Amino acid sequence: MTAARFITLEGGEGVGKSTQLRALAAVLRARGLEVVETREPGGSPGAEAVRDLLLTGVADRWSPRAEALLFAAARADHVGKIIRPALQRGAWVVSDRFIDSSRAYQGMGELTDEDILTLHRIGSSGFLPDRTFVLTLPDVEAESRAQTRDGGDSDRIGGRDRAFHQQVAQAFSRFATMEADRIRAIDASGEAQAVTTRLLQGLDDLLP
Repeated sequence: MTAARFITLEGGEGVGKSTQLRALAAVLRARGLEVVETREPGGSPGAEAVRDLLLTGVADRWSPRAEALLFAAARADHVGKIIRPALQRGAWVVSDRFIDSSRAYQGMGELTDEDILTLHRIGSSGFLPDRTFVLTLPDVEAESRAQTRDGGDSDRIGGRDRAFHQQVAQAFSRFATMEADRIRAIDASGEAQAVTTRLLQGLDDLLP
């Protein structure tokens, strides 16, 4: 049996995570693998309910601590109900965002990276992906793509100001440098197919 793997796609708004998730999953299926596509926040029915709470409403609907707790709760349900069962039956799981998004988005202000990882240890036993790809784009290009995607109607987190999203991008870059064994930065510029090729090259050591 082919070893099950958990792969996550990370990055700021507009870098193409959802597009690349679908493309990567299609290539893996063509290789004969069972692939589960999922996302965060969400993925399981309980986590999808929390997603609606997190992404809708006014900007200050939740305090930073409440927001971090909600993300951790959604992830705990997602891991327990979707990700672990899929891996246990031998499937590959590819997720649009996971713990590193919480670290980048919630762990750089009132809460620290250590705080977010502590919540993850409590909620999901510190479970980590086999490989994480951080998709990178210049700020202006990423912002343009996000505006095209959202039509000017961002959710309450995506709609935060440019300085916030620049901090998020910098956090992802730090993670890729600090945890190079797990996290790989991938240039997301150019044609979508070229980006998918870069992702596959980054999976060479894990692919059957």
